Amino acid sequence: MTRTWQIGTVTDAARARIAVTRLAAECGVPTVERARLAAALSGRLRQCLTKGGTWVLTLDTSGSPAEDPSGEGTLHVALTPSPGAGAADRAPWAVTVSCPEPGPASDGAEPREDPVDLSEALLGADEDTAGVLDKLAEQERLVAFHREELHQTNQGVLALHAELDAAGRAQREAFAAERRARNEAEDARRRLTFLADASPVLNASLNHDEIVRRLPELLVPRYARSVDMWLFDDEDDPHRPTPHPAATPHPAAAVRAARTGRPQYAADHPGGLPGVDDQPPSALAPDRPLLCIPLLTRRAPLGVLTLSPPGERWDPDDAVMLIELTRRAGIAIDNARRFEHNRDIAETLQRALLTDLPAPPGLSLAARYLPATHGLNIGGDWYDAFRQRDGSLITVVGDVTGHGLHAAVMMSQLRTALRAYAVDGGGPGRLLTRLHEFLHHLQPDLYATAVIARFHPDEPTLTWAAAGHPPPVLRLPDGRVRTLDAKPGAMLGIPLKQEIADHTERLEPGSTLALYTDGLVERRARGIDPGIERLAAALGSFGPAELGADLEGSADRILHPLLSDSERDDDVCLLLCHLHG
Repeated sequence: MTRTWQIGTVTDAARARIAVTRLAAECGVPTVERARLAAALSGRLRQCLTKGGTWVLTLDTSGSPAEDPSGEGTLHVALTPSPGAGAADRAPWAVTVSCPEPGPASDGAEPREDPVDLSEALLGADEDTAGVLDKLAEQERLVAFHREELHQTNQGVLALHAELDAAGRAQREAFAAERRARNEAEDARRRLTFLADASPVLNASLNHDEIVRRLPELLVPRYARSVDMWLFDDEDDPHRPTPHPAATPHPAAAVRAARTGRPQYAADHPGGLPGVDDQPPSALAPDRPLLCIPLLTRRAPLGVLTLSPPGERWDPDDAVMLIELTRRAGIAIDNARRFEHNRDIAETLQRALLTDLPAPPGLSLAARYLPATHGLNIGGDWYDAFRQRDGSLITVVGDVTGHGLHAAVMMSQLRTALRAYAVDGGGPGRLLTRLHEFLHHLQPDLYATAVIARFHPDEPTLTWAAAGHPPPVLRLPDGRVRTLDAKPGAMLGIPLKQEIADHTERLEPGSTLALYTDGLVERRARGIDPGIERLAAALGSFGPAELGADLEGSADRILHPLLSDSERDDDVCLLLCHLHG
């Protein structure tokens, strides 16, 4: 359905607006859309009246609920200039709105110009305006609700960002703490590894000069730029009020460390090192810090170790490690000095115990004693040769179990007891039997082995006896070698009563007898029998006159192939007896 209105005056415009509003309501245009249509149409009509001329308002309803209640139509409103009215050059205006549902039915009459009709139209417009305002209020409430919801959401987002930022900072701090802990653990492992590697180096030698030489090699340049070792001696006493005139000048901090026994740090700034006292910079080295650590022992300080840092200063943990290393170095030097002192005593005692061999007519003697390469270089092996009252010559080689001063003292007592028993006479077996009884009562937990050979000047015979000892080896004048392995007695000192028997062997001029200890022939990996065979081969390798011409040199030639290895776990003793023609 199409309707038209001629618009030339304000009254025409009002009547047309009222008709459009009523028709829009009848076609089911919603209140808001109807109010929007009315407002737009009123504004456009005002513009048309201002411009002047006659205008044609056209309403076209197609498929509206008023015509077809089952469908949804449209309402088309057009405002065009009237042809031939002087407004042809004016631009038309048109708008289309949808009609979703039917409104209240009307009689289709044109609006009249009476006040009642106009008032009703005005009230209807106000009613639409009120509906629009209600919609607007509802939308404002909805906007306010969404604004509050958005505000709360923003607050939550801000809180979440704050939590995420705090979590990020905490995570970064945790990573930094983990990195610091890992670095500290790595530094601690490095220091412990250095101490573990340095300790065997310091304790590997029992020579204190070697330890003093190795200590700077361990520290420079990793933990110190320079190392000075001040070792005290009798003329360089740190407790002396004034230094010895010939002494080397030392930093005041080193002297204080020696007197107090506490580490000292001399520099123009505090060191902050645990367990270390701060001192002014040294006059001997004012431009660099010095760390002076005393070499402490159980008795008194041995000296002072003075270090300069590899950089500007030391890390406190490095300083603690250096103090511990110096303590270990002090103990190692003290042990080396005590060992050297005991070794000197042992060597002096050993030289005092070695016998000056006699030179009986018709018989040459040569002896060799080599201590073990480990320990105090003193043990229980011994040799001896002396005359008896009847002119016989007693030769003996023995071995007391064990090493060190205790074994040497017992060896000396056995040698003295043997000489005392030999004064009363008796053969080698009888002498060994008495030694067995003596040792059993003197030291029940100590044992010994021995072999005794007796040469008589008026008889071409050899009498010998052994107690748990390797058998003598006899070289005949023709070069043949025999092992005198007749049944020996048991070890001396065992809890067993025994009578050790004598054995007799006829000697020819030019014969050579070798008495020895097991250190010469026994090797841990090969046993004792191969060693005895090598000794016999060495004796048999000499020419007919070599042994008689140079018995001392022959002893050295015998030892050389048998002791080719430089390390010996046991003492070595050899006694050669050569019978001349």
